[in-house]
Order: sequence, then structure tokens, then C-alpha cells
Amino acid sequence: MGGMHLSELIRDEPERGLFRVHRSSMTSREIFQLEQERIFSRSWLYLAHDSELRQAGEYRRKTMAGRPVFIVRGRDGRVRAFMNTCTHRGALVCRQDQGAAETFQCFYHGWTFNNQGELVGIPDQSGYSECFDRVERGLTPVPRLESYRGMWFVSFQPDIDDLVTYLGDLRECIDLTVDSAELLGGWEVVPGNAKYTIRANWKLLVENSLDGYHLPTVHHTYIDYMDRRLEAAGSSRLLENQRIGHSSNGVSYARGHGGFLHFSAGRTIANSSPLWSPEAQAEVADIRRRLIERYGQDRGTEMADRSRHLIIFPNLLFQDSHTGMRFRQVWPVAPDAVEVLQTDLVPRDESAELRAYRLEWSRAFLGPGGLATPDDVEALESCQAGFGALESEWSDVSRGMSREPQANDELQMRGFWREWQHQLGGRAFGSEVGDQVPQALHA
Repeated sequence: MGGMHLSELIRDEPERGLFRVHRSSMTSREIFQLEQERIFSRSWLYLAHDSELRQAGEYRRKTMAGRPVFIVRGRDGRVRAFMNTCTHRGALVCRQDQGAAETFQCFYHGWTFNNQGELVGIPDQSGYSECFDRVERGLTPVPRLESYRGMWFVSFQPDIDDLVTYLGDLRECIDLTVDSAELLGGWEVVPGNAKYTIRANWKLLVENSLDGYHLPTVHHTYIDYMDRRLEAAGSSRLLENQRIGHSSNGVSYARGHGGFLHFSAGRTIANSSPLWSPEAQAEVADIRRRLIERYGQDRGTEMADRSRHLIIFPNLLFQDSHTGMRFRQVWPVAPDAVEVLQTDLVPRDESAELRAYRLEWSRAFLGPGGLATPDDVEALESCQAGFGALESEWSDVSRGMSREPQANDELQMRGFWREWQHQLGGRAFGSEVGDQVPQALHA
């Protein structure tokens, strides 16, 4: 940081319409460590989805904020999350990323725990005194575990606000997406996930995931590919279809303490691709009709016709688009390295054909081997390399600051940076200045 105070890392000048971020925030080892202590250790962090824990014994494990944890549905039906460490000598007791188990046995000395976290087996029990307490030696639960609409979150801060309060206004947007799949059995996680590493700071990927400004320049290969396919099918070109960059069709929002929202016009469940079969197009048209019948014209149309791209601070990207829904988590591993974990979700009872179409386009665009993600990786790694030019100290995040927000402005990035600085300790909470923020969800 070179002696710079945390409050000086961001220049927020509403009277001039300027917003700048000091690039040491992307390179400093000291800032990286502060982020682990003050942000990731004190926030709600997404761990798993209900659909991954349907049966007793089903579990998922992750490393979160540097801590090994796992979540499991016990034989009593209750979901719990534990620190993934044996209370004997510390070895991992859950040694697979996912599965189902009645018990977890430490391979080191054989201590055995049931799927409710209780210590149920110790080799040579007679070797311990009467003071040894099996209950006290059960697995250590995480400090806080709560769920919202099927999403399970962990926090290592015991006195953090409850999850509902933390999410705040984002709950309305999450509800729109979750309710949109209720007609088809609700959302379920698709088996498997994409996992890859980018040699760039984690905050660059957060920005990128909420940024429509870069689409025509970075992703022109994908756009050209889609244009050829669309034209062959007798449809309009991609940018004409999605109206990327047109202010009349999208708007960005910033939210408070729980997260931030990029909310733009798009093609979700209602507007199927012209490349889909007539049967698939008819299916989504019927779903749209049923949504409007159940929820009314305004709410049903909102569910069907608009995309929702949220960041649940600090690192869960909740992306609802015409290809389905996905969670993308960004985990910082160094100032210049981030691990990405992407999971797709689909409506449980939709047709196999429609599911195949959704996954095809999701992987073609956002998968690590698709047509878009490698472009993003190259762009972010290029930014990180550019930060080596120490004499160029500031990045600009000012687009749209002095006008009514448009879909491809940078309001959502400024919201993220303000919350980042607040959590780090360099800004008072709620000091969101310099932007016109719409109050209604319906643009």
C-alpha cells in the first residue's frame, strides 16, 4: 500500500462525475490479507444448494476463507455444517468433495463420527480416562449456518446479521428467479461443475461478471459465431436480438450491505432461441403463459422476460439468464490468483431437450472451454500484467456516474467497491454517493 490509508484507495468525486480505484488494491499482499480477515471471515459465504442434500447422508465439502468445511444432511433430516478436521489430531475427516455417508472415519487414527457430527467410535476406548467427554469431542460446527430459498450459507462471524437481513433487497430478485422454476419442480444443481484458476485478482472477475460494456470488444468471436448461426436460421443478429448497450432495454442497480445487482433486459425462460426446436420454443412459451397466470402480468413477465445478475457480497455471482441459472464463486488464493467454481442449475421437471439446449449455451459461452470464458481470462490476466506499470496508479470506474443509469454503465461496480472499502474499514457504511440509483425494480 506504500503508506496509503484504506480511505484513500478509492476516489469518489460525485461533483466531477469521477470514480477511481487505486491499483494497489489488486496487487498488495497486505490488502489481500486484510480481505481474508475483514471481508471473507466476516461475511455470509455460499456453501451448497438444497438439491445437493436431498437424502440423509448426502454431503458437499469446500474450503472457505481458508477453512476446510463440509455440509451434510443427518439421518434425522437436519442439515448441519462442520469444520472439516478431526477433533483428535486434526486430519480431514471428509475426504471427498461430494457423496453420501452414514459416518466419517478419520484415516489417521480411526476416530469415527456419524453424519450428525457425533463421535461414535474410538479405537481402544479403554485408553482414555473417565474425564474424556465424547460429546465435547464431536465435530466442531461452523459458527453460523442459515439458508434462504434453498441456498445454504456459512459465516465464521458469530454475531453477524441473520442471512435474511444481510441479503436485504436482493431477496426480491432471488425470489423472482426461484419462483420462476416452481412450476417445474424447482431448481436443481446439474451434476458436475467447472473449476479453474485465473492469474488475476478476484475483484477483476467480480467486475467482469457484472459488466456488459466489454461484450462487443472481448467476445466478438462468440458474437460472429452466433450471428452466422442466427442468420442461417433466418433470425436477427445477436446484438440486435439482445439489444446490448441500448439504454432503453436495461438498467443497473446498486444495493446495500448484502450485495449488488446488475439487472438488464435479456432473454430468460420466455424468449427461447430461434435455434431451438419448435417443440422447445412451444414449451417455454407455455411456461411463460403459466407464470403470468399464477403470478399476474407484472410479476410473471418480470420472471420470464428479464435476466438477473447479482453479486451476493463478497464472492457469489448469481446469474439467471436464458441458458438457465448458475452460481459462480470466486475464491482469492493470492493477490494475483483466483479460483473459480461454477455450478449450473436447471428446473427439475423440464424436458430433456430444453435442458440440453440450456446447458449447450451455458457451456458454449461460460464454460472454461467455451467461446467466452477464455476471452475473459485473457482480458483479466492482461489487466493484472498491466498493473506492473506502477507509474499508472488508478483505474477508472466512472462510466454513467453523472446520468440516469444504463445497462452497460458501471454503477454496479461502484457499488461493489464502496462495500469493499466499507468492509475493509476505510468507508462509513451506507455512504453511497455520486450515483443516481433507481428505486423500483421494474424499469
